[in-house]
Amino acid sequence: MSSSHLTHPTSDTGTDDATTAVGGEATVPVPRWLIDALDTTPRRGTAGAADAAAPVPTDPTTMVDVARADEPPLSVWVTAQTSPAAQRKGRYVPDSTAHPAKMLPAVAAHAIRHYTRPGDLVFDPMAGSGTTLVEAIDAGRRAVGVEYEPHWVAVARANLELARDRGHKPDGEIVQGDARQLPQLLHERYRGQVALVVTSPPYGPATHGQVVTAATDSPDGKVHKYHHRYGNALDRGNLANVGHHRLLAGFTRILTGCAALLRPGGHVAITVRPWREHSELIDLPSQIIACGRAAGLIPVERCVALLARVADTDLVARGSFFQRDFIRKQREQGLPLHLVAHEDVVVLIKPLAPGALPTTSADRGRGERA
Repeated sequence: MSSSHLTHPTSDTGTDDATTAVGGEATVPVPRWLIDALDTTPRRGTAGAADAAAPVPTDPTTMVDVARADEPPLSVWVTAQTSPAAQRKGRYVPDSTAHPAKMLPAVAAHAIRHYTRPGDLVFDPMAGSGTTLVEAIDAGRRAVGVEYEPHWVAVARANLELARDRGHKPDGEIVQGDARQLPQLLHERYRGQVALVVTSPPYGPATHGQVVTAATDSPDGKVHKYHHRYGNALDRGNLANVGHHRLLAGFTRILTGCAALLRPGGHVAITVRPWREHSELIDLPSQIIACGRAAGLIPVERCVALLARVADTDLVARGSFFQRDFIRKQREQGLPLHLVAHEDVVVLIKPLAPGALPTTSADRGRGERA
């Protein structure tokens, strides 16, 4: 399992659809009145802060009736001005490149600087090669992560050691285990202490990995994938190897564990992208929002993290070989698809108290803005 920088061949960004369901629970947009309340509620510790305890309806059908078309606030993160390789150069061990679905370091770094302060604790329940952890301690935060596959635990530890060699002193820890068992994996001292969770669901066979072609040492002149699979494909305990509905159920359980680790007002930032399955769009971002609701978290933002460089007049896409090949074939068939230029970042918050409104938009941005 891993924090994922994906390469799914789709041009769709996904929409909040009140008819989408996960485990019987509707995926519902955040009502506009709630967003307005977040922007006007006094900050913690100021006069009138008691008003923040006003109850928030949690019945999905009620929320749909209030504002069916509203969505969480949107912002664009300019996170791909340099290539992924350039972002990692000299900061990660070479073995990191073999991970099939690495999170873009700039995405993790932006979330960490925006939602936390120096010294805060950052957590990734599916840490992969340790991108979230490295970016956290590089920014002067503490970090802890959980990773299912022992090989990537070793790589993450090597990346943490490399960060320490650069002179960074904050604590960084990686634990091997199944993130669905967080209460048994992590020490009690972490409970209620995490300021920010940064993670992404695994995508199993949908990742593209790397390729060799006739121009890059292919032994037979054909295109071959490599580093495109998580661990042992027969391991059904790995969420990367299970079906879509089991993935959502498992991710809900992980978010429930994360909610117990978060301090009141703590955030969860999840990078996620829709994909096509048999030509049908799977709106995974909206489904992940439903998973967060089921775990007791409140959606507050749905952001765009760019995977393309911003040029003077347009975006310069950084598509993989298989993305470009897929788009070319689809256009030959008359389908006007485009290369993926971004992924969604769903941001959720743990309420200050049961039934209370989350912190204000000003308080949500209390970190070092990137």
